[in-house]
Amino acid sequence: MTTAMGAALRRIQMGNALSAFGNGFTVPYTFLYVSQVRDLGSTTAGIALAGFAVAALLVLPFTGRVIDQRGPLPVALVGAVASAVGALALGLSASAGAVLVSTFVLGGGIAVIQPALATMIVWSSTPGTRSRAFAMQFFLANLGLGIGGLLGGLLVDEDRPGSFALLFGIEAAMFLVLAAVVVSVRLPKAAGAADAAPAQAGGRWRALVGDRAMVQLCVLGFVLFFACYGQFESGLSAFALEVSHITPAMLGVALAANTAVIVVAQFLVLRLVERRRRSRVIAAVGLVWTVAWLAAGASGWVAGGQAMATAAIVSTYALFGLGEAMLSPTVAPLVADLAPASLIGQYNATFALVKQLALALGPAVGGLLAGAGAYRAYIVMVVVSSLGISAVALWLGRRLTPEQDRPVPLPSKVVATGNTAGAVEVAA
Repeated sequence: MTTAMGAALRRIQMGNALSAFGNGFTVPYTFLYVSQVRDLGSTTAGIALAGFAVAALLVLPFTGRVIDQRGPLPVALVGAVASAVGALALGLSASAGAVLVSTFVLGGGIAVIQPALATMIVWSSTPGTRSRAFAMQFFLANLGLGIGGLLGGLLVDEDRPGSFALLFGIEAAMFLVLAAVVVSVRLPKAAGAADAAPAQAGGRWRALVGDRAMVQLCVLGFVLFFACYGQFESGLSAFALEVSHITPAMLGVALAANTAVIVVAQFLVLRLVERRRRSRVIAAVGLVWTVAWLAAGASGWVAGGQAMATAAIVSTYALFGLGEAMLSPTVAPLVADLAPASLIGQYNATFALVKQLALALGPAVGGLLAGAGAYRAYIVMVVVSSLGISAVALWLGRRLTPEQDRPVPLPSKVVATGNTAGAVEVAA
C-alpha cells in the first residue's frame, strides 16, 4: 500500500469514527424522543424509525451508479450534509409531519454514506490490506457508537426537550465534520475506477445479476442480517424480556456485552481469520450464531434459575458480537473483490440495499412472531437461518477463486532437501 493510500485511509477512518460517535448520541433515544418527549405517540415513533429504512430502500438503487460515474467523494459529501440537515431538523421537530420528513432526510443521507465510504476504503487499500481496513472501520464505528451512547445518556433529560435538541445538534456537527474530512481526502487515482469504461445503466444490473458469486453473496448477506442484526430490537429483546424474564437493565448489560466483545476481540479475531478462507470463516459464524440462539432458547425453557437465564442471554449477545467481529474483515472486502473496477460502487450499494431489506423484514417477522407468542417457532426459525448461513457460505466458496476466498496467502514454509542449497519453498 502506497503512502498516499495510507494517508487517505486514515482520514476516511477518522471521519467514519467521528460520524459514528455523533450517531451514538441519538440512536438509543430516538424512539423515546418522538413518542414521549414530543408526545407524538408510539405509532408515530415506529413510523419515524421505519422512515430510515424506507429512505434507504428508495435511494440505494441509484447510489451505486452515481458512485461509479461521479466517484465516491461527492456522494459521501452529499450524504453527510443531508444527514446533518436531517439530524438538526429532527432535534427541532415538534409535529409528526416534521419528524417524518426529518427522519427521511437523515435516513437517506446515512444510507448513501455507507457504500460511498466502503468504495473509498476499497480505493485506498489493496486486496492484501482490505480485510484489516474494513475490520478497523467496524471497530471504530462500534467504539464511536458506544462512547456516543454513553455520553448521550449523561446529557439527556426526558423532562427537557432542549437536551434532545443538543444530542441531535451534536450528531449534525459530527456529520459536518465527516463532510470536511471527505473534502480533504485525496484518493489515489490509480486505485479507483475512473479509468475504467463505465457500463450503461441496464448493463450494470445485468452484469451484477449475471455474477453468480455476487448473487449468492447477496443471498448470504440477507440471511446474515435477518438472523442477527434484524432481531436485536424485536424478537430477541422480546424473548429475553417476556420468556427469559430478564430485567430491562440486564438487557442493557447484554447489549453492552455485545459491543465489548467487538471492541476487545476485533483485532485478535482478525489475526485468526485474515489468512483463512473467507467462505469457511462465514460458515463458522453461522455455527457460532446457532449456539447463541440455542443459548437464548435455553434461557427461557431450561430450568436453572434467573441467574442462569440472565447469563445465557448475556452470552447470546456476546456470541453475536464474536460473529460480527469475524464478519467485518470478511464480507465487505469480499464484495469489493468480486466487483469489476467499473462497478465497485454498484456492488457496494446493492449489498447495502440487501442489508436494508433484511433489516426491514427481520424486525417485522420477529415482532409478528413475538406478538403472537410463537416463541418456539421463532427460535426454530433463527436456528435454521443460522445453519443456513453455514450452508450458503460453503456453497459460495465453490464459486470463489482462490484469490477471492483467501486474498492473504499463508506464509510459505521452507523444506530442506538434504543440503542448504536445495531448500524448496512450499506454500502452506
